[in-house]
Amino acid sequence: MIRAILFDLDETLYPAQSGVMDHIRELILAYLRQRLNLSPEESESLRQHYIQTYGTTMRGLQANYQIDPEEYLRFVHDIPLHRYLRPNAELDAVLASIPLPKIVFTNASREHAERVLNHLGIRRHFSRIVDIRDMAYESKPDPSAYERLCRLLDMRPEECLIVEDSVRNLVPAKKLGMVTVLVGQENHQNQSVDFAISRIEEIAQVIAQLCQPSHSANPCPGRAEP
Repeated sequence: MIRAILFDLDETLYPAQSGVMDHIRELILAYLRQRLNLSPEESESLRQHYIQTYGTTMRGLQANYQIDPEEYLRFVHDIPLHRYLRPNAELDAVLASIPLPKIVFTNASREHAERVLNHLGIRRHFSRIVDIRDMAYESKPDPSAYERLCRLLDMRPEECLIVEDSVRNLVPAKKLGMVTVLVGQENHQNQSVDFAISRIEEIAQVIAQLCQPSHSANPCPGRAEP
């Protein structure tokens, strides 16, 4: 039975077209240029290489340059979120209707997660934020991050439903036994995706399907939030 929903943060709880990650990406490139004295082209090439190899740019920088992760996190998350995000009343109502604990599971910092949730007007729904520090800076999609998460929550993987905008981040979750939901890509060809929705607000439809009495992962023994 599903005991909790794990939500990715960036480009999952808000649309990818919002501009938030575009701004963060520019700050990551600026950090690479300033810290490593690289050209714009070299910075972009290195960023892509680190994402493919390590999962995140920060993890690659830690492995190869022993950077201070806290300095990096402060630098790349220093963005004016009010320009990009607004309260989402529809999502607020949807989350209130789901009778399960909700947890943010992010490669970002807790401070960034708090700001995003507050700008969206949905902070009240999340009982916990599990951030990159909680993962000892091991980031998704490294399987160790998911295993550590389950230990922190004292849950088995099959008791978790995970919601992500990245198929790559769902692959290790599915291998561990989590129920997986992909946001933003209804058309996909990947066996690691159990459900696909176009918008995060459709997550209630997934829960409704799981709540069918015949479903082994039925997560609906209780009632919705007040």
